[in-house]
Amino acid sequence: MNGSHNLGVDDLSLTGPARRMVEIARANHSATIPEPGFIHLQSRVYRPPDSGFVSNQKKTMARSSKTRLLYTLCSSAKTAPSPSPPPRSSPTTALLLLRPFSAGGSSAARARDEKDAAPWWKESMERLRNIGISAHIDSGKTTLTERVLFYTGRIHEIHEVRGKDGVGAKMDSMDLEREKGITIQSAATYCTWKDYQVNIIDTPGHVDFTIEVERALRVLDGAILVLCSVGGVQSQSITVDRQMRRYEVPRLAFINKLDRMGADPWKVLNQARSKLRHNAAAVQVPIGMEDDFQGLVDIVQSKSYYFHGSSGEKILTEEVPPNMEALVAEKRRELIEVVSEVDDRLAELFLADEPITSAELEGAIRRATIARKFIPVFMGSAFKNKGVQPLLDGVLSYLPCPTEVSNYALDQKNNEEKVMLSGTPAGPLVALAFKLEEGRFGQLTYLRIYEGVIRRGDSIINVNTGKKVKIPRLGRMHSNEMEVGSFVLYSMLLFNLSGNSRGTCRANSCCIWCRLCFRLHFVIDPDYYFVSPGDTFTDGSVRYTMTSMNVPEPVMSLAVSPVSKDSGGQFSKALNRFQREDPTFRVGLDAESGQTIISGMGELHLDIYVERIRREYKVDATVGKPRVNFRETVTQRAEFDYLHKKQTGGQGQYGRVTGYIEPLPHGSATKFEFENMIVGQAIPSNFIPAIEKGFKEAANSGSLIGHPVENIRVALTDGASHAVDSSELAFKLAAIYAFRKCYPEARPVILEPIMLVELKAPTEFQGTVTGDINKRKGVIVGNDQDGDDSVITAHVPLNNMFGYSTSLRSMTQGKGEFTMEYKEHLPVSQDVQMQLVNNHKASKAAE
Repeated sequence: MNGSHNLGVDDLSLTGPARRMVEIARANHSATIPEPGFIHLQSRVYRPPDSGFVSNQKKTMARSSKTRLLYTLCSSAKTAPSPSPPPRSSPTTALLLLRPFSAGGSSAARARDEKDAAPWWKESMERLRNIGISAHIDSGKTTLTERVLFYTGRIHEIHEVRGKDGVGAKMDSMDLEREKGITIQSAATYCTWKDYQVNIIDTPGHVDFTIEVERALRVLDGAILVLCSVGGVQSQSITVDRQMRRYEVPRLAFINKLDRMGADPWKVLNQARSKLRHNAAAVQVPIGMEDDFQGLVDIVQSKSYYFHGSSGEKILTEEVPPNMEALVAEKRRELIEVVSEVDDRLAELFLADEPITSAELEGAIRRATIARKFIPVFMGSAFKNKGVQPLLDGVLSYLPCPTEVSNYALDQKNNEEKVMLSGTPAGPLVALAFKLEEGRFGQLTYLRIYEGVIRRGDSIINVNTGKKVKIPRLGRMHSNEMEVGSFVLYSMLLFNLSGNSRGTCRANSCCIWCRLCFRLHFVIDPDYYFVSPGDTFTDGSVRYTMTSMNVPEPVMSLAVSPVSKDSGGQFSKALNRFQREDPTFRVGLDAESGQTIISGMGELHLDIYVERIRREYKVDATVGKPRVNFRETVTQRAEFDYLHKKQTGGQGQYGRVTGYIEPLPHGSATKFEFENMIVGQAIPSNFIPAIEKGFKEAANSGSLIGHPVENIRVALTDGASHAVDSSELAFKLAAIYAFRKCYPEARPVILEPIMLVELKAPTEFQGTVTGDINKRKGVIVGNDQDGDDSVITAHVPLNNMFGYSTSLRSMTQGKGEFTMEYKEHLPVSQDVQMQLVNNHKASKAAE
């Protein structure tokens, strides 16, 4: 048969691993010892045509004598007692797997066929986890991440958030973070645990930096919700859990700080069920508590773990302690009952009263967790190096891999129809830019690749702007460190092509890289500053867009100005950069005073940016008094009929608009609506956009205190135009004056931001604290007891909360603490409205 035909490897429709096997065999100039189901041909090796391995145009060869000979060889290969190794052959010798044709083919051969039929990326996908760590402030998120990096070998020494060595935790890379002991920016990293790639985003816990949590959860496949075993479910815990629900993120719960005095994990578990409405159950039981905390019992595996060594790196596995067998059996039965309520397969075993193995229980927990019907609860103490490794095992066992998560795009070519993305390299490129950052590496854009392939040097399209962007470099981040190489990114897979990637991947090796925790490095070019968080990128073959993350509105403003006029350029550069990076940080100009106004989520949020301007740009700024972002709205319908007529020689101005304004229904998705209800051509259609623009411009400044008007609907019912004098400017001015004329008749009111305040103080100070809340015109909505402390929940106007931190410390001898977050805008009382209006008039008169 040698040399009897001329079909080469390229004539076969080989792809992926099969082609690579052929090429390797040809390069080695050697044959391989045959195995059952393999056949060797000295010049060529073929798979029978009906197997689908040969292209359609070669199927006609099945009738040829050569192909019949192949069938004969395949059949005889099975009965051959011991096929001898073929002789060393020419470079064209290859090895391919042939499917056995007899009905009695071995199951091993069929298994090999099924394995080969699986996509080449499937196994790597299954060994990938993309997770985030979120919690209330001071619950131990960054401390937990530090231990994860240490146990996975990513770092070789543990540093504390407020450590005495002054180094600080790896993920808190900013000097401000280490000084204040809080996380300000989310940070990305990656590590390997038991041959699984785990990509992590550590997020802030303070409510002022909630946008960092929003955009991280928008692109994650799973999350860990950290709860304090003493503080329990706190205000930001509720907020973070709500964000996880919004983006449908499966999650684990980790009850931290079991070594602290007053730790009670079962109380926290009950709070999670009542306050967070979690269908949750413990998968671990602590051995001891507080100072006596020694280890954990794994309820699923019925094993106990003890953590030894200077950093808890040595784990001793033993049987369940005899004195805890009854408690563990009770908690295991509780776990099975809770999971069986949401998993049918486990329910059948439970109702049949059959013994449930550890593998069956683990599989049921995984299915229920991925379906977001159950939340397994882990326990430990990150600071004392206990319980972190079992938590990592839980991430691998219970959180989904990327292919187990459904992601959808909106097809802009088909009226924004939802399209499910496969998450494979085979599809067109679809990527979401969810974060921008500018620093010592230039401008960096965080992307999540949902589908397709991205390579260094590729040109990709920003669907939102239509601009084409070329990719000069790809890199992956480890906190504030970037590793750059020549990579090809296949959705979640990374191939190192050049071998010069500073040790991240060897040449011709396959590495898994985070779909989301890498940064795409753009060169410093003006065009790149048009990239915004939430932009979607494709390869141009499709016009898909991803739904963006939720961005809360700012609630507080400050007037800022540089001390030195010479530093105005650096000052403007800093504000432009921070506004690009943080969607909740807004910069504006007060038209009346000419002051620069910065707006954000709270006092800490704005103070951090003022301090960063001073440190990073060497610009000292003068800060004015905080200003609350009030809003105005109307409470009843008001008619308008306004004629704008002006004649100054030559073409004049003429435009008449008639209609009404009215309040939008409560809970409307939009804050401003314009509806053209004109029948006929009383106003030419080309002037309608100018009229809408005029009403929007007028609504930017209400007549009461000059703040924007929201929740308003404008209906245009009639009007008039002039053949010569009418213009877009004339109708725009007519709309502005019409709005100002009818606005007072709509009974406008002022809206102020209301904050959800949760404060905790010893019970002995409860009366004093409650009285102070009432003085600030707050409404107390909850009062719970937590040991010796009172936990008070109230709705308080933001305008009355300035300086509250100092007041609370004075009232409680430094023992009280509080958190607050924006809840909604509500109308102010009549006396407050009169006071605000009078102050506004006085300030205008003074100017």
